[in-house]
Amino acid sequence: MPMTGTVRDNGVHMITASSAAAELELRRGEFALAVHLGIVRVGARQSGGRAGVHREEIDRLRSEDGFPGTLQERVRTVGTADGARLLGISPVRFSRLARAGCVTPVAFYLNRYRAVVWLYLAQELGGLAARSPELMVGNSPPWMRSRLDAGTDCRARNWRARRTERLLALTEDPWARAAVVGEALDPVQLAEVVDDPYERAYLGRVRPVPVFGQGGSAAGREAMAQLMLADEPDEILWRRVTLGMELDGARELRAAPRPGEERCPGSTVDSGASAEPAVPVWPFGPVRRSGAEEASAERPESGTRGDDAQEDRTQGDDTQEDRTQEDCTQEDRTQEGSEREAGGGDGAAGLLARFRLRRTPRRRSARRTAGGRGKRFAAGARTRHSLHHADQGSHR
Repeated sequence: MPMTGTVRDNGVHMITASSAAAELELRRGEFALAVHLGIVRVGARQSGGRAGVHREEIDRLRSEDGFPGTLQERVRTVGTADGARLLGISPVRFSRLARAGCVTPVAFYLNRYRAVVWLYLAQELGGLAARSPELMVGNSPPWMRSRLDAGTDCRARNWRARRTERLLALTEDPWARAAVVGEALDPVQLAEVVDDPYERAYLGRVRPVPVFGQGGSAAGREAMAQLMLADEPDEILWRRVTLGMELDGARELRAAPRPGEERCPGSTVDSGASAEPAVPVWPFGPVRRSGAEEASAERPESGTRGDDAQEDRTQGDDTQEDRTQEDCTQEDRTQEGSEREAGGGDGAAGLLARFRLRRTPRRRSARRTAGGRGKRFAAGARTRHSLHHADQGSHR
């Protein structure tokens, strides 16, 4: 067995995630999903490096009957079209089942239109058909029709709940568990629950990290950040209450480190002190799809959450404009510092320097300036002509 991609931590051989996926004959997204479902047990090294897989875990999975077909079937995902074909129903009916919350997505990716395409486990869809055959044919139940008529879409919420549940099952450290729960709250909501800035910073450091590092496109990371936030009042309330309970347990175990209390890299720890917990690993963000799979992807549905190409171009122009303004602001600040140094920063020279910092208005074109002068001159001539006639009338 070649030792490429193998590391040694605390005397135990651990294989990197990329090498483990290759040995298990899984693609990158399939391996991350296997970690998320608990099929592959991944351990993080105490030194803070990326996740690794023990050699014993690889041998256990490879020794199972039907390897690698059975392992690949457990992590096989399907979209709307393939899921409908698997259940023997139309894609529209499958979409209605997903929106109503009858099936829960396990992953997503962005198609060519920058729209979110949800993915579902093929094994779970087969279980739904056997468990609720009445949903496959006939009219939809009243509760389902009322939910859909109200515009409810449970896909993103169910995906968040499933992801949080799996991460809590894979995480033992109380502070990491609190970080998992608080990840679905926006910064304002999080600051209201965790009012200590040092605790909020610590939650950001112990938050679970991806198996393969922070990869993916910028659009995928942006979609991930948007889908992660709870957007309904009852879900937000549940997250806040759960985060408060997790924080109580974490504070009882140990307090969040303050400046000066954190250990420097390479420093020794006393035997009686509690070591820093291993960073837990969360599986994946957006699933990467090959070019052939993206070419076969369907157009986004009417209610699919995502941005089309035109909106993306508009957002890109706005971003470029904001960056230009930031560069101008930085240039002004640099000019301000240089002029303050030249003027001494006090007295009349400093005051004049501050006045010179005001940016001059944009110079108008000669044609527009001439036109403005002509209008003002004509208005003044008309005013003088009116006053002259009024003066003559008074003399008469």
